[in-house]
Amino acid sequence: MSEWFETLDGIRGRVWQTLGRGVADRRSAARHPTFATVSPDGWPEARTVVLRAADAQVQTLDVHTDFQSDKVKSLRGKSRAAFHIWDEKQKLQLRLGAEVEILSGDVVADLWAKVPDPSRQAYGTDPAPGTAIDDALAYTKPADPTAFAVLRCKVIAIDVVHLGTDHRRAFFTRDSEWIGEWLAP
Repeated sequence: MSEWFETLDGIRGRVWQTLGRGVADRRSAARHPTFATVSPDGWPEARTVVLRAADAQVQTLDVHTDFQSDKVKSLRGKSRAAFHIWDEKQKLQLRLGAEVEILSGDVVADLWAKVPDPSRQAYGTDPAPGTAIDDALAYTKPADPTAFAVLRCKVIAIDVVHLGTDHRRAFFTRDSEWIGEWLAP
């Protein structure tokens, strides 16, 4: 029996297993991926987010955010983003490109209902996140369901590097129906 990293199917399966673990396990390396967008003025922006859902069937990832955040502003200009995850234990680097849909209001009301009360304060910062303030604590954090948004990220491409004894790299795209190809690492 071969190891997961020896076949393209095994690698793709491990990607989604790792992403699923990121949703379920707070200690997983995939729990807090780097999420990158391009600002309205063309600058790259990267920040850490919390992975809230990973659906291998439809190939989507979900991230929750404040509707007023800079990432939402950036995604309104260009609805593409990238995720980066480094999992030290597996010696696995994941880079995923995605098309992002911004969901809010009634569409996400059921998800808002599941957000624990202390966490709700992350949505509705006043003034809006990124606004200049006079003092480090010159803001309030009311729990505002109208400021809650879900970034539904439709994965378009996956670039995986496994740094085991032999280094391996694979690339998968939605356009190729996830039939992968090996790349030089």
